[in-house]
Amino acid sequence: MSFTSTKKGLALSGALLGIIAVILAASGNPKNMAICIACFIRDTAGAMKFHQAAVVQYARPEITGIILGAFIISLLTKEYRSTAGSAPMIRFVLGMIMMIGALAFLGCPLRMLIRMSAGDLNAYVALVGFIGGIFTGTLALKHGFSLGRSYETRRSGGYILPAMMTIVLILGAFTTLLAASEKGPGSMHAPVILSLAAGLVFGAVSQKCRTCFAGSVRDVILMKNFDLLTIIGGFFVVMTIYNLVSGGFHLSFTGQPVAHSQHLWNFLGLYVVGFAAVLAGGCPLRQLVLAGQGSGDAAVTFLGLFVGAAVCHNFGLAGSAASADPVSPGGLGTAGKAAVILCAVVLFIIGFCIKKDKE
Repeated sequence: MSFTSTKKGLALSGALLGIIAVILAASGNPKNMAICIACFIRDTAGAMKFHQAAVVQYARPEITGIILGAFIISLLTKEYRSTAGSAPMIRFVLGMIMMIGALAFLGCPLRMLIRMSAGDLNAYVALVGFIGGIFTGTLALKHGFSLGRSYETRRSGGYILPAMMTIVLILGAFTTLLAASEKGPGSMHAPVILSLAAGLVFGAVSQKCRTCFAGSVRDVILMKNFDLLTIIGGFFVVMTIYNLVSGGFHLSFTGQPVAHSQHLWNFLGLYVVGFAAVLAGGCPLRQLVLAGQGSGDAAVTFLGLFVGAAVCHNFGLAGSAASADPVSPGGLGTAGKAAVILCAVVLFIIGFCIKKDKE
């Protein structure tokens, strides 16, 4: 029995992931963001000039590190398997939907947990929505939803995304071709080597533990299996202790950094993320890990996340953070609200109209 197959091992692995997040937060990354998959993909898309939001442009080494970490560990443990062919265009759309929902809330499920550990009550509202979305996704699974099976492909096919992200990392670190924010969240980052190392370990541990924020709740609902939830628990405990010790814990709806208090849209934003994650087979973090270990389907979902980030900022769909000025409460504009509702409608169509093919 391997260490990561026991609840104790999974809890300790979650704690290790929490320690990595703490190190990143203490070394320059935004403290209430630390390591957010949606935010970091958005920043990387901005660095590559797919959007022009000047405050969120930086080629985050953590994204490359997570993919490479999962890639390397899967090769070493002979778990690497290049597969593809399971409804790629639907997966691309699901990736876009996850990003639209995440940026409505201002964070992916990983950042939701980080914000919860800092006392952000808006994140607890989003948690209810996230669980509701996952529950709806399980109903779709019970109703017969399936994107079909993946097929084994040429082994080298799974090398493409890790190679591409390595090139992005090199361009960001050693050239001026990519954009970099001079202020705002994009300007706040840990040193490149530390960020890359943290991402490598984060990806490797997540691959071995099958870390998935949506999958942990899905397993509880479908199978009464709490194993993956222990990873989330270990991570949350470490982050809570860090925030309490560092003075970063503030239990409130208001005054939270990079957040807004539009409760309905925090709820619905993470609702569509949870729903889409179940249909796609994993949350944004899980998609990066699966892509690293050879899944072409997950790589397509990653591209959907990437394009979704660009769409959000190019068309004003992303939420805005509340400021200290009551005149600027932040939240979603009309276009963003319409996009979230449209995403929910599309998810119901996909989830309850696409069923497993009969042999």
